[in-house]
Amino acid sequence: MGKVAFVFPGQGAQYVGMGKDFVENFPIAKKIFEEASNELNIDMQKLCFEGPEDELMKTENTQPAILTTSIAILRVLENEGFNCDITAGLSLGEYSSLVKSNVLSFKDAVKLVKKRGKYMQEEVPVGVGGMAAILGLDRDRLQSCIDRTKEFGVVEAANYNTPEQIVISGELKAIEACVKIAKELGAKKAVILPVSAPFHCSLLQGAGEKFKKDLESLEINDPQIPVVNNADALVLSSKSEIIPSLVNQVSHSVLWEDSISLMIDEEVDTFIEIGPGKTLSSFIKRISKAKKKTVNIHNVQDMDTFKQLLKVKQEV
Repeated sequence: MGKVAFVFPGQGAQYVGMGKDFVENFPIAKKIFEEASNELNIDMQKLCFEGPEDELMKTENTQPAILTTSIAILRVLENEGFNCDITAGLSLGEYSSLVKSNVLSFKDAVKLVKKRGKYMQEEVPVGVGGMAAILGLDRDRLQSCIDRTKEFGVVEAANYNTPEQIVISGELKAIEACVKIAKELGAKKAVILPVSAPFHCSLLQGAGEKFKKDLESLEINDPQIPVVNNADALVLSSKSEIIPSLVNQVSHSVLWEDSISLMIDEEVDTFIEIGPGKTLSSFIKRISKAKKKTVNIHNVQDMDTFKQLLKVKQEV
């Protein structure tokens, strides 16, 4: 049997009601939500379970809400005897993986991601920046598309999600031009995303610098479980690597395809996505297929998916 990886979702996975059935069924999950509420002085259960949706969608609320839900589910899984050999998370999800590996305490992480969300939102005025998903162009063809639209402003690759899907980020005029050219170059799909800021591009460098000061004030530990980071798709093995990696992550591309590829090469054959949604599971399916590797993929976001995973464990 190969290794197990825990992976954690990022912004965009949120939905009203996430985490509710875990809190209703497990005191350990309820405790995580209570800790988040106390640290942030907001009612995290109300925000996640009742919304309203527009409040949950605000970046500075979304980020701690997803982190809280992911860690609440993680603690339940740990209580059931599940563990991993390596961990990673997409963008915001990297903070869940850092909590899992004891690099950061949950209390520090939940305060940190609220500030991260606030800085990212404030750095570029609403309406100036944007993002778009491009499907069906490889990295080289996408780069030529980006090169042809730089006269319109900043545009960069933000997320390398799968061999088939890359997200771009930057100034809205340049994004719109890039979408048009991507379609001309044969993209299967090129759509502007409903986001409030141009995440993971150089426009957010200032947000990263503000964030660095907050990181420097925290107690950071060496990872107890290997963490694959977004900015380099490399295993972080020392606490000295953590702050530069997280600062870079704010304004650099998320190398998700590369991160999953690295883990598969490291003989990971079981991926468990922990937290709201199942986007990462679909990404991993496409990445492993492109690599011609067979892997087991599970996602745990509610009681149904949790029971399915328990059933798999009993059958092994």
